[in-house]
Amino acid sequence: MRKTPNPAAPKAKLADSADGVDAYLANVPEPARTTLQKVRATIRSAAPKDATEGISYGMPAFRYKGALVGYAAFKSHCSFFPMQASLIDEMKEELKNYRTAKGTLQFPQDKPLPAALLKKMVKLRVAENEIRSATKGRKS
Repeated sequence: MRKTPNPAAPKAKLADSADGVDAYLANVPEPARTTLQKVRATIRSAAPKDATEGISYGMPAFRYKGALVGYAAFKSHCSFFPMQASLIDEMKEELKNYRTAKGTLQFPQDKPLPAALLKKMVKLRVAENEIRSATKGRKS
């Protein structure tokens, strides 16, 4: 299946920083812009204080001890990317009302994911990254 290009992504390369995320969101048409701004705020509230924001794979993303989560606007939906496809499988029952694909959770442009669900996914990803980071440290 051919992927639809992200119409919200500007043609110029975005800076890999919170400023790049601001520029990305400024180019997203409504109602997706407001939806993604809410998603961003929810992720920020659930992520550790030292998590960083930037652009990864052409979309806004958070990093904490590696890739954490990302999100983006598309022509007919928005998507949340947990950067770990197994998380979607693990939460299959909680995500049954959403369209999912490998590593992607799609939701309407005018309705952000419920904050509790989004926070749970972010916290699970933080825990996964912390475990992976601690394991890497022991192998040395």
